[in-house]
Amino acid sequence: MSPAGPLAGLGIVLTRPRSQSLALAAPLEAEGARVLCCPSLEIVPVDPAGASLAALAGLGEARLAIFVSANAVLHGLAAARRHGPWPAGVAAAAVGEATATALREAGIGPVIAPSGRADSEALLALPRLQAVEGAPIIIFRGVGGREHLKNVLESRGARVDYVECYRRERPATDPAETRSAIERGEIHAVHAMSAESVENFGAIVGPAVSLDALALVVPHEAIGRSPARARFGRLIVAGPGPRGLVDSLLNLPRKA
Repeated sequence: MSPAGPLAGLGIVLTRPRSQSLALAAPLEAEGARVLCCPSLEIVPVDPAGASLAALAGLGEARLAIFVSANAVLHGLAAARRHGPWPAGVAAAAVGEATATALREAGIGPVIAPSGRADSEALLALPRLQAVEGAPIIIFRGVGGREHLKNVLESRGARVDYVECYRRERPATDPAETRSAIERGEIHAVHAMSAESVENFGAIVGPAVSLDALALVVPHEAIGRSPARARFGRLIVAGPGPRGLVDSLLNLPRKA
């Protein structure tokens, strides 16, 4: 950890799966932050079945395939490629730039994606997703989740199916180090990528640990509507990518 930098003296907990948290920790530590990993979500691949398997079988007829996350790219493409190469006529879209990058690195492109915000609303605002009357669209996602993307596309006349290719679980994370750091006042922020991660983090550290001095840092405001957000003192919506996260923390008060 760097002893100096614009984030010197700031402690932050990352709640993504450990491999993803470690990748995000490096730019934070380079700016002087103290980073703890407390994985609050585990991604488990699932084999598409039922309606998901039927949607996957019809992928070649789709006009557009939307990937909601990098996990959807990883596990969705693996499932699709078990049925053959990616259909040349099917355009790919991503909810954010990180997901778009994952698609490009997997050899899929060009990719339709919003710049700046990384959420369904930003993707839906793009011109390519306006005139979709009668268009078959497939959304690659985890089991369950928000229905907003599907609902809006269907309201525009699209025919939307899901390929659910992974599920989210609460991992068996040991919270001892994180609890102790919070109780000593060494943590100032918790970063979470989903409402489920926020809820799981609260359950992992337990109800006895006070979080009201901490900021909850999220990529979009919808996560802040989780009831678990109420345990935190403030909500910060960060810009995209590691740089957006660093910038969102620059003016955060730190007492330790």
